[in-house]
Amino acid sequence: MDLSQAYSSMWADIAAALPLVIVSLAGLVVVVFDAYRNRHAATPLITLAALVLAFAVEIPALSADGTAFHGMLRIGGAAAFVNLLILGSGILTVMLAMPYLKRLDMHIGEVYSMVLFATAGMLMLGAANHLVTIFVGLETMSVCLYILTGLVRKNQGAIESALKYFLLGAFSTGFFLYGMALLYGATGTMSLSDMQVAAGSGSVMFWAGVALLLVGFLFKVSAVPFHMWTPDVYQGAPTPLVGFMSTASKAAAFAALITVLVLALPPERWTGVLAVFAVITMVIGNVLALSQSNVKRMLAYSSIAHAGYILVALAAGTPEGYSGALFYLLVYTVMNIGAFGVMSQLEWDDAQGSTQSLDSLAGVGYRRPLLGWTMVFFMFSLAGFPPLAGFLGKWAVFAPAIDADLVWLAITGVLASAVSAYYYLRVLVVFFMKSARDGEPGTAAGEAFVIPTMTRGVLIFCTALLVVLGVTTFAWDLTGTFFG
Repeated sequence: MDLSQAYSSMWADIAAALPLVIVSLAGLVVVVFDAYRNRHAATPLITLAALVLAFAVEIPALSADGTAFHGMLRIGGAAAFVNLLILGSGILTVMLAMPYLKRLDMHIGEVYSMVLFATAGMLMLGAANHLVTIFVGLETMSVCLYILTGLVRKNQGAIESALKYFLLGAFSTGFFLYGMALLYGATGTMSLSDMQVAAGSGSVMFWAGVALLLVGFLFKVSAVPFHMWTPDVYQGAPTPLVGFMSTASKAAAFAALITVLVLALPPERWTGVLAVFAVITMVIGNVLALSQSNVKRMLAYSSIAHAGYILVALAAGTPEGYSGALFYLLVYTVMNIGAFGVMSQLEWDDAQGSTQSLDSLAGVGYRRPLLGWTMVFFMFSLAGFPPLAGFLGKWAVFAPAIDADLVWLAITGVLASAVSAYYYLRVLVVFFMKSARDGEPGTAAGEAFVIPTMTRGVLIFCTALLVVLGVTTFAWDLTGTFFG
């Protein structure tokens, strides 16, 4: 890499990666501001303003195509789409978290700085074009998420979840680093675009590095058998932040994985491996979700299953598969942010909903119509019912597999999706077909509470977006231009 012109090109590189710069600087501003104005009402507003500004700056980049920082980051196209997805998830999360954290008396600046730094790591990971930037983005994101998981220190379940997440995450990082070392030893480069030249050599060292690198990615996207951390972390962490973890981090990790598959690996060598992981992830995720009595834990296993659906698209190894995966990530983000937003308003166990069962929500659909009816849209979309976006999303990931002669894989996905309808609809049965008298005794399910205005806005927005994305194809058509 020639760095002789690094300084002269620095300002152009910073301008190209301006959303990342804005979010990173905002994280530092929040840390300093909170040191002098602890728990100030302006802290979340600064965070929200920075994310909105970064989102607005990134929109024109959708039509761009290039790299920055000497090829370390990709600019425009699919990278811009993923960045917008991450920033949008961050905006909705902060809007949900502001009233939620006030209710928990956890309205502290560290939360918002960690959200910003995690977002910065995700932006770097999603736009990475080099193994070093993948690693830096991955670890920046992960360390912040470990902290956010154990945010409520008085909750022993949250502390246990954070510790488990940290230990397993550190273990997966070891695999990732060993994979990077082997790939560098086999190819003499860490640039993804230069790596495919050596991929055809059949070097044992190269493919061992690929295998270890794949372990790191599969851990981050919650694919089986590297999913063990997911149910405990989702159950113990603050609910709006779980929505952020389950969407933005998954989008960034899948975007980086797609980049590695497209630039560094010949598709005929890895499609079968991803197909196997897709099958076991879809089947085990959905089967284990059937037996869950806690909604957050059920949504965790659901998240595992959805990672399997996206792997189906990647297993096709075609441009249509990659574009379908990106579209599905958009739909999944909207569905999950909305579902966790509803659940954040239905917690009365003083443990961020980690101990209350589904039966404690009996009859809540009639007592809180907004929560009940928006949850109808989220659950039906997660199950893949038309005309909501979840149906079009599953079409986007299964159709490329059929075109790639992986009919058996698409059929497995459709059957797994049919199984998921049982536990999604079970939530709605409890919401609308059980009275409060049938719920668990001793819960506060019948107590009156006010739904914050910001939360109402997020839930209505997510619901409307699911309908729009389900009856139009503009977003799917947009992702189709990135790999043409």
